[in-house]
Amino acid sequence: MRGSTKLALLLGWLGYGLLPWYLLERVSFSSFGWLAGYPFGRAGSALALALSGQAPWLLPVGLAFALATLGLFRRDETAVARLLMLAGAAGMALFFAQGFAIGLKGQGMPWLAALLGGAGASQPGMGAGAFLAILSLLLLFCHGLAYRGYCKGDLFTTSAIGVIVLLIGLFIFFPVATILESALIDQNGAFALSAFTSRFFDSSIWGLGCITANTNCGVAWNTLLLAVLCGVITTLLGLACALLILRTGMPGKRVMRALTVLPIITPPFVIGLALILLFGRSGLLSNVLYEWFDVPRSRWIYGLPGVLLAQVLAFAPIAFLVLIGVVQGISPSLEEASQTLGAKRWQTFRTVTWPLLRPGIANAFLLGFVESMADFGNPLVLGGNYEVLSTKIFFAVVGASHNQGQAAVLAIVLLGFTLGAFWVQQRWLGDKSYTTVTGKGDSGLPTPLPRRVSWLAGLVILPWVALTFVIYLVILIGGFVKSMGRDYTPTLEHYRTGFSIDWSRGLFFDGAAWDSFFTTIKVAAISAPLTALIGLITAYLLTRQRFAGRGALEFATMLSFAIPGTVIGVAYILAFNVPPIEITGTGLILVIAFVFRNMPVGVRSGIAGLSQIDKSLDEASTTLRARSFTTLWRVVLPLLKPAIVSALVYSFVRSMTAVSAVIFLVSAEYNLATAYIVGRVEAGEFGLAIAYSSVLIVVMALGIGLIQLGVGERKLGRRKLIALSGSAAQPIAQGAAS
Repeated sequence: MRGSTKLALLLGWLGYGLLPWYLLERVSFSSFGWLAGYPFGRAGSALALALSGQAPWLLPVGLAFALATLGLFRRDETAVARLLMLAGAAGMALFFAQGFAIGLKGQGMPWLAALLGGAGASQPGMGAGAFLAILSLLLLFCHGLAYRGYCKGDLFTTSAIGVIVLLIGLFIFFPVATILESALIDQNGAFALSAFTSRFFDSSIWGLGCITANTNCGVAWNTLLLAVLCGVITTLLGLACALLILRTGMPGKRVMRALTVLPIITPPFVIGLALILLFGRSGLLSNVLYEWFDVPRSRWIYGLPGVLLAQVLAFAPIAFLVLIGVVQGISPSLEEASQTLGAKRWQTFRTVTWPLLRPGIANAFLLGFVESMADFGNPLVLGGNYEVLSTKIFFAVVGASHNQGQAAVLAIVLLGFTLGAFWVQQRWLGDKSYTTVTGKGDSGLPTPLPRRVSWLAGLVILPWVALTFVIYLVILIGGFVKSMGRDYTPTLEHYRTGFSIDWSRGLFFDGAAWDSFFTTIKVAAISAPLTALIGLITAYLLTRQRFAGRGALEFATMLSFAIPGTVIGVAYILAFNVPPIEITGTGLILVIAFVFRNMPVGVRSGIAGLSQIDKSLDEASTTLRARSFTTLWRVVLPLLKPAIVSALVYSFVRSMTAVSAVIFLVSAEYNLATAYIVGRVEAGEFGLAIAYSSVLIVVMALGIGLIQLGVGERKLGRRKLIALSGSAAQPIAQGAAS
């Protein structure tokens, strides 16, 4: 038995025999208050509770660890593999069986509880001991597979696949399945397929009245049209911005890059609110157009144009973050080879550069499409009579009808659209190779853009940058005036209300916003690195490993992104408000929601980056007897710095700004900044909401700077481009390879 397997077994015995098996209520684990009455009672270990007869249903889990321990005394690796696979599989089955069978009074599965010796019993949610035990059982099973030769016998690869599958199963499939089960349940709580059929084919979903008559289209077609337009426009904007910044010598690139990233670090409702203050019937620009040019005031901002404009401003930076790493990864030597063969710059761009951009373009469109589908805040503020699936689901869940079955059917429609977009993306990319990073020492110099592409990209980008600048000017001013649009008297009252500090009693944060601010920072700082880690490891497994179910795993990573945040929030409440995983009302459920809600961005960024890195680099590392973890750490990750930055930045700012996924998960103890801002908007305190948003924007900008400074930039060549002007490039040679 290898050393890592012995460590996994030791962790299992530690969780089963020493640590508290159940979740500690009203007692902090670090305070050691749970030691009173230990090892029995609510804070007892599984071994003590099982042997004392208080929880006999926990004894079979311990027998699984005993079976795995026998492998220590076997010399035959095949026999050890069989023991580990049997112990791990049986232990996990017994673990989940007793957890779901025995819960609160009146819940669970009574027939299975009686079979396990827990008839009429109840148990709370699982805690630290149970977590270590299931992790150990999973690792033992995966190590047994590796001993049998799966994934070339690599322990890290099999373990990583197992952990990712377990996490996705628990925190994506299980909660989604919990709420989607409602689609097949009628109003009386009985199974009824007819109820699903009538809900699915309702005219409010698929109606074509906007074509055949002067009425609204079905909500499905509204959502699809909005998502396609948003995906196309955001991808084009992100690509134009990435090309201008990396392939031209235009002035002001730093300012433009900052302005393009600002919308992604803006809290919810703020862009929509700023658009209303600018273009509403009483908006600033509406008044100017009416007074100066006699343009009548209108409500055009409410509906498809307003929602699309807000989504483009909010989601184009996501496409930019994905595409800038792809543009950086294109090896200039390929373009130099094209020009050496006599091709002009436009022909080189069309035949070499553009085809190599296809993975990034496909992933950027998919993210923009799915983001638009799942967006909740912008349609809620600006939608007007233009209904989309996310808001309709929200009102089906929290409205007067409280129809969870209808919400589940709408979520299925939304998921179908996302799967369709995923299929189209795969068909467009096909099986072609997009490798550009091959490990050679000098990658040459990037070819400047053709003049016509530069002008076209500039014409596309300038209106976006200008509108972004105006919106953030409104946001900046809004926090320092009494009432934006009515009373422009300068004041600091909004900042004093939210962020005042009392120095008379020492450093005392007595502002109304401080509690939610510190909680948000803490949750974001924990969830961001976890999101990037899980996302990039998953991308590595999907692109570099071949195993059964790889396609299903890739689909599963997009599932949480496809479901609206409101549905995810409600699903988490239904799934995790009762044992065996009872974490509602804790900070842990917020971290988990952010990690698995934002993980697809890390996965897609990693896949786009890895598609450009030649597998021969991995093979060379393997030839030098490096294990897969060493290859990932020493070879692949340094070349994935743009993807790492994208994943960290996106997950950090989304943890700071997300609202729909966590609006049902916040509590009095763990309130978030976004929930606080939404409350202020609903109360009409726009000044305080904008002031708080301005503070968050500054904090997130500093956080992004620290992330980029900490991760650094990927460097592929020995030469540095110091000036790009027209068609001339002035290189200087550097003595050492980057």
